[in-house]
Amino acid sequence: MKPGNTILGEYGTTVFTVMSALAVEHQAINLGQGFPDSDGPADILAVAAQATNDGPNQYPPLMGVPELRQAVATHNKRFYDMDVDWQSQVMVTSGATESIAAAILGLINPGDEAVLIEPLYDSYLPILRQAGGVPKLVRVEPPNWELPLDELAAAFSKKTKLIMLNSPMNPSAKVFSEEELTFIARLVEKYDAYAVCDEVYEHIVYDVRPHIPLMTLPGMAERCIRIGSAGKTFSMTGWKVGYSTGAPDLIAAAAKAHQFLTFTTPPNLQKAVAYGLGKDDDYFLSLGVDLQAKRDRLVAGLDKVGFDVIDSQGTYFVTVDFRPLGFNGDDVKFSKHLTVDAGVAAVPFSAFYQGGAANGIDHFVRFCYCKQDSLLDAAIDKLGSHFGGV
Repeated sequence: MKPGNTILGEYGTTVFTVMSALAVEHQAINLGQGFPDSDGPADILAVAAQATNDGPNQYPPLMGVPELRQAVATHNKRFYDMDVDWQSQVMVTSGATESIAAAILGLINPGDEAVLIEPLYDSYLPILRQAGGVPKLVRVEPPNWELPLDELAAAFSKKTKLIMLNSPMNPSAKVFSEEELTFIARLVEKYDAYAVCDEVYEHIVYDVRPHIPLMTLPGMAERCIRIGSAGKTFSMTGWKVGYSTGAPDLIAAAAKAHQFLTFTTPPNLQKAVAYGLGKDDDYFLSLGVDLQAKRDRLVAGLDKVGFDVIDSQGTYFVTVDFRPLGFNGDDVKFSKHLTVDAGVAAVPFSAFYQGGAANGIDHFVRFCYCKQDSLLDAAIDKLGSHFGGV
């Protein structure tokens, strides 16, 4: 039999799927995969139901229903003082991952180089390679997640087409500072490149720390595609509604790919998300406040168990160093041990770097805290009982 696609064939089942299956098998509490265990605001769900009943339930426009595209433009103005033309600068996709794929496929030609900052959300590299792009990887590493400016500058060249920037960053929970973003912006300008900005956790930032879209910096409006996610903003990851904002020519390029990926996104969900983006300021403020409280709750427990906990500046995630617990093995073995023997599932952090556990970063795991308080408490109880720290 002839083989399938050789690039995608190199990738196995995602670590999230593997650890979630192991959690189910051993009836462990799953703090590995990043999805909330609540179903989002009731009023948004009601709008989706009403829109389903009212119809139409046929193909919506390729670029998205006008209500949502207008709402995205208004959202950009409201939170970031960005003037966006909803007709030429906004596109709706079936999830932010599709937005990422459409941007990369729409911009990259075979042989173009792209700068990626590890640790990586797992879709970036396969999509880039499938498009024929050449990855140039730069690392930020625990515990400080410091951006190595010299290494980043060295990764750019005349062949660079784009940088993939994720802030707030999954999985490190790093929020890029204005100084770091300014350095990136100057490189993008210097090498006549673009930036694909994955900002799905834009409203999930802690400790009065601002989220600054790269697109708001001088000279960046014409060079960026900024990607948002209804799944993250409204805690409904299964809806898979994403939206891209960018210069008209960049959005047009991404739309060329979008039309051959999913073409459209369910109209009832689009209308509900449009309603959601118009919610008052208290909603968006409370999203970060509530998740910060959950972060603090889990962090306090993990600290008592004996983990060395790394600061989580945003997102759903916290990374810990398990060496203080005296475990003899790498992060893959430790994650399996946690799931099977302690009854709590986490994700081995080495999975987010190329090379896996052989990459030298093999003693960290990632926990997810966008869960009910009772579940977080139960997880800490299990970990405490197992390791004797609580």
